[in-house]
Amino acid sequence: MNSKLKWLSITGLALGISLAVAGSNDKQPTKSGSTKVETAIFAGGCFWCTESDFEKVDGVLEAVSGYTAGPEKDPTYRQVSSGRTGHTEAVKVTFNPAKVSYQQLVDIYWKTIDPTVENRQFCDSGSQYRTGIYYQGKKQEAAAVSSLKKLEESKRFKKVYTEVEPFKNFYPAEGYHQDYYKKNPVRYKFYRYNCGRDQRLKEIWGKPAK
Repeated sequence: MNSKLKWLSITGLALGISLAVAGSNDKQPTKSGSTKVETAIFAGGCFWCTESDFEKVDGVLEAVSGYTAGPEKDPTYRQVSSGRTGHTEAVKVTFNPAKVSYQQLVDIYWKTIDPTVENRQFCDSGSQYRTGIYYQGKKQEAAAVSSLKKLEESKRFKKVYTEVEPFKNFYPAEGYHQDYYKKNPVRYKFYRYNCGRDQRLKEIWGKPAK
């Protein structure tokens, strides 16, 4: 059992309750009106944390937790957490490019992850926690590939394990995972702190990303 799934059990989040609310609490599509919006897919370990990080960025309209980069259709959390589906926890970020560019989101993304580890992020281990940027279209590809190359050439880290690949699919996670940091702020903060996420980010990057 991976550490996050074990933590969920310890804090008393019953699977039966989770499944009961899964269908009713999914996020609804963002109403953008006439605003032109774009989407970006990032995997940064625990999607509760990645969602929280991106929804604090000015110009981001919404971040939805889900699963990406695996062949199986409509996987469940239980399936993905086993590490056997090929998916990784990720977020689909909907943003207003007039306020924040894709390049800026990529730059912010790096500061929210530990790219020096393979198939793991902080206290969570397994391929379902690998990091990745999944680009859509030539412009995103150019920005993502260039950003990875720049980081590698900087020699800041011996090796960068974050994968940069074309987007294939994205499946929203169950409803109880959406906005977890808002719905369960105490449990979320307890998890994030005990997972050592911010402590490690400060160690490798310095000040938090803005």
